[in-house]
Amino acid sequence: MRFNIRHAARIKKWAKNPPGEKQVKLFFAIVAICLVLFAIERVIGWPDWLTMPNTPSGRVTR
Repeated sequence: MRFNIRHAARIKKWAKNPPGEKQVKLFFAIVAICLVLFAIERVIGWPDWLTMPNTPSGRVTR
């Protein structure tokens, strides 16, 4: 893993000025929604109406 000066600068900036409580709650809410959607998709499966017709496994080929 290479050291990236941009990441170090961002970490320093974030350490000096951490995000507010609302922003942290928003981040975790978005992550939770994504995890719930992923779990629903794994349990129920991918609906046929969301799969593109005439493509193998729903992937777009050009």
